[in-house]
Amino acid sequence: MASFVDRVVLHVGAGNGGHGVASIHREKFKPLGGPDGGDGGRGGDVVLTVDNNVHTLLDFHHHPHQRAGNGKQGAGSHRNGADGGDLELQVPDGTVILDEAGTVLADLTGQGARFVAARGGRGGLGNAALASTRRKAPGFALLGEPGESRDLVLELKSVADVGLVGFPSAGKSSLIAAISAARPKIADYPFTTLVPNLGVVSAGDVTFTVADVPGLIPGAAAGKGLGLDFLRHVERCALLLHVLDCATLEPGRDPLSDLTALETELGEYAGTFGELLAKPRLVALNKVDVPEGRELAELVRPDLEARGLRVFEISAVSHDGLRELTFALAEAVAADRAARPAPEAQRIVLRPTAVDDSGFTIHADPEISGGYVVRGEKPERWIRQTAFDNDEAVGYLADRLKRLGVEDELARLGAEPGAAVTIGGVTFDFEPTGGVDDSAYTPTRRGYDVRLADDTRNRAQQRLAAKKARRSGEWDDDADAAITEPVGAAVADGAAVRDGAAVRDVAAVRDGAVGVADE
Repeated sequence: MASFVDRVVLHVGAGNGGHGVASIHREKFKPLGGPDGGDGGRGGDVVLTVDNNVHTLLDFHHHPHQRAGNGKQGAGSHRNGADGGDLELQVPDGTVILDEAGTVLADLTGQGARFVAARGGRGGLGNAALASTRRKAPGFALLGEPGESRDLVLELKSVADVGLVGFPSAGKSSLIAAISAARPKIADYPFTTLVPNLGVVSAGDVTFTVADVPGLIPGAAAGKGLGLDFLRHVERCALLLHVLDCATLEPGRDPLSDLTALETELGEYAGTFGELLAKPRLVALNKVDVPEGRELAELVRPDLEARGLRVFEISAVSHDGLRELTFALAEAVAADRAARPAPEAQRIVLRPTAVDDSGFTIHADPEISGGYVVRGEKPERWIRQTAFDNDEAVGYLADRLKRLGVEDELARLGAEPGAAVTIGGVTFDFEPTGGVDDSAYTPTRRGYDVRLADDTRNRAQQRLAAKKARRSGEWDDDADAAITEPVGAAVADGAAVRDGAAVRDVAAVRDGAVGVADE
């Protein structure tokens, strides 16, 4: 059986970007084909879109994990990877999107309203896009970025013209069934409606919607019972109709005390600052088909009118007074619609980068004495895009950090050589360059960087020989130590490197240790 769900936790994940490819064009009679590696595809976004045909968040209750498609990896011959498909999720009109801390990220109202819940990762550049006059045939490519992942809270606030306010069993469900085509479950229950019901009412040439929401009890504004669920759904209503029970048998209850209790809870509802009491309000004295109920309604009506409220004596069972009530509601709704300002066209907001924005900030590392933490969109993205098992890619990262000004800012802050510098979760050893001219850079074989000239990594032949030795039983501890030597010793003594980037102490590129000094 279908059910109504108005609050869910949604776990969304955007697609990862595809990796770029390092490829060299090979063709007969073309010895210098050049790089032709294609770029990776962009990861898909997760987008929430308002659809008026959707009325509940039930689908997300059963399927709380949603993920967009990943971008495809590039290929040789300048073939770019395909973009990942966007995932578009339909939500009801009036859906509010919050983060885990409760901050409102978007309030989606109106058909077609959109919110990008998670953005897909960028695709990595292939070596064809990384080629330059100094690095004509890069032996590396950039990795694709991972897509955003986040947890969101979706809350549905019903969008209706009239909200029915009343205690449990006051007759709200019977009333909405009598004046509209809505058919809520009605019986002589000692408890309240558990889910909101919406009905469409026509009175003359005015058509409006009415919301029957869970009943209110004292203490609802503080979260007692279903109070918060109730109050969330009356926030968007243009006017409120107090449905008061004139035939209740509960001791200590009467229409006047019920109205006082209802308006007290409306005024104390957190986040509205009394706005609910500023809405137009009417009163319906229900169940006048019962003789005692009609007598009580006639008795309390003067007191209610003295408060400035329009009062209607009705019966949802016999339909007494419903015509007058519906036309009065239509009149109030029409007046509210006429008083609303015309909706403004959505404006495009441009937020240019400040002239003094360097794109990164550097702070002292609270966990490492004498260390620093670099934060910024660009340097953190570059870390995610770097394949640290490729020497040339590591050198290219150093070049980018140098051009951005990270090294100069570290020197200005007094960073000592060998200081730990953390960027995007990867820790490097800082080594100032000394300002060697850029022309000192000399191209080398693909995948290799002169700043890592003392690389002691074992090549394929050495690994094969070690594998055979282990199988033949001729392996010893010395051989084991030789094969597991740390990777990538750095250029020492300020060797002439590109832009003077002495990347010293890359004790283990696998462990992320590479000098921030660059280019």
